[in-house]
Amino acid sequence: QVQLVESGGGLVQAGGSLRLSCAVSGRTFSNYAMGWFRQAPGKEREFVASISRSGSSTYYVDSVKGRFTISRDNAKNTVYLQMNSLKPEDTAVYLCAARRYYVESRVNEYDYWGQGTQVTVSS
Repeated sequence: QVQLVESGGGLVQAGGSLRLSCAVSGRTFSNYAMGWFRQAPGKEREFVASISRSGSSTYYVDSVKGRFTISRDNAKNTVYLQMNSLKPEDTAVYLCAARRYYVESRVNEYDYWGQGTQVTVSS
């Protein structure tokens, strides 16, 4: 089993920044591609960003390109999401997820999920 614990969420004004972290335990972290997703009230869970096992490849949904950066530290078993220039429409619960080997953007391709951390952006 793989356990994922997110942290770093909070309340921030529009234009501000937050850095989310996701600590992973239970298996060899470097065997897993990682993703960040978000879910706003009444909406479906949506892909935000993903990163390959080595960290050499990253992918983003168009709405966050140029503002968000996903990264990972395989020595610390942690994946990060740096969020800059935040907008009210970024408000959601942010969840990290893991899947074996290859990076994906589809929700149903991920096997392990954290509980999520709330991000609220005020206007």
